Amino acid sequence: MAKARVMFDLECPCCGASLRVDPEVRAVISFKEPERPRTVESLEAGVTKLKGEAARREEAFQKSVTREKQQAEVLSRKFDELLKQAKSSPQEPRRLRDIDLD
Repeated sequence: MAKARVMFDLECPCCGASLRVDPEVRAVISFKEPERPRTVESLEAGVTKLKGEAARREEAFQKSVTREKQQAEVLSRKFDELLKQAKSSPQEPRRLRDIDLD
């Protein structure tokens, strides 16, 4: 007498996919992805959304360019300030560290 194959139908808790598992071979026999909702209702809405994305990308790029141009000035000012502090204070002896005691 042939054994009847028992298969389990499961749903993935993470992605919601449907899985069919064969316990004899301990493997997933079939896999079906869940239907994803449409992100855009119409083609016109998608086009307007993409145009808005391009403007936001350009704005973010311009901000990053401005920050990079100002970065050199900021670093220069920080260096000048630290150099001024180093010249104004006498050189302090190095602190004794635990590793120096060995």
